Amino acid sequence: MKNTALTHIHEALGAKLVPFAGYNMPVQYEGVTAEHQTVRSGVGVFDVSHMGEFFLKGENALALIQKISSNDAVKLVPGKAQYSCMPNNDGGIVDDLIIYMIAEHEYMLVVNASNIEKDWNWIAKHNDLNVTMENRSEEWSLLAIQGPKAAEAMQSLTSVDLSTIKFYTFQITNFAGLENVIVSATGYTGSGGFEIYVKNEDVEAVWKKVFEAGAEWNIKPIGLAARDTLRLEMGYCLYGNDINDTTSPIEAGLGWITKFSKDFVNAEEIKKQKEVGVTRKLVGFELIERGIPRHDYEIVDATGAVIGIVTSGTMSPSLGKGIGLGYVTIENAKVGSEVFIQIRKKQVPAKVVKLPFYKG
Repeated sequence: MKNTALTHIHEALGAKLVPFAGYNMPVQYEGVTAEHQTVRSGVGVFDVSHMGEFFLKGENALALIQKISSNDAVKLVPGKAQYSCMPNNDGGIVDDLIIYMIAEHEYMLVVNASNIEKDWNWIAKHNDLNVTMENRSEEWSLLAIQGPKAAEAMQSLTSVDLSTIKFYTFQITNFAGLENVIVSATGYTGSGGFEIYVKNEDVEAVWKKVFEAGAEWNIKPIGLAARDTLRLEMGYCLYGNDINDTTSPIEAGLGWITKFSKDFVNAEEIKKQKEVGVTRKLVGFELIERGIPRHDYEIVDATGAVIGIVTSGTMSPSLGKGIGLGYVTIENAKVGSEVFIQIRKKQVPAKVVKLPFYKG
């Protein structure tokens, strides 16, 4: 198991550590519900340094990104980020990622920790354009400072007005006594905030300053379990659960990041899916009765026939009810459709709802 540069701090804080994507990661500190509510109403900090960072440079960097990603990166300008995915040749997804345009001909790709090697090899395989590629995942740490109070709590650490950094934009600026820090208005919680990219050797000092600056806002460390409940309330996909090598962007409801204004890996097949339609779709559902849906539980219809599978599920701390994502047959995918979740021997009624679950 690898450690992040902050693992010793998580241990000292009494975090419960679990193996995740090859790293010792803090899953919780004081408890999932309390940590979840901290982010929804105040400000909390996640150590997500296990994520991967690739840097692409050169005149053809954009052309390579356009080839391997589904979204249209031509819309990026320096200081803007974009959510995208990398389709494979078989109708599935290699990974979802965020593409940052650092400068002309220079980009940073942030990928999921469990896919770093797979993604690197995939992009390298398509790099016949002489683009310089650097995998700096082992050098960089990433703090996600999330919640409605994040900008206010962190303002004293930087000279840039944090309220002017809009969603999916970033600035390379001073932060916590360091220069050239990437301060990005991104995150996977749906409650606002920033992601801070710093070198491993600097992250401990930054962590301490973040907690000092946020003390009067009751800032707290947050584990991966609350990150999961927060992203699920927003209906955000988790790679390995809701999307993988066998799920298409169209099935997964990612048509909005799939742009046919350019050519990319497997674009023709995916376009056909969009035009002809798919046989299953990723939907959000809420349980009507008590119960907690879990990954891989069957979704059935009123007759007990299997119509799908749960990909993510939890008891929503914000809503106080069981919620989940799952693939169901297209006939059962309409909002308002009644479905049943097979929880042990009981078929618990649920209804398909419009995402996100949490409206803020």
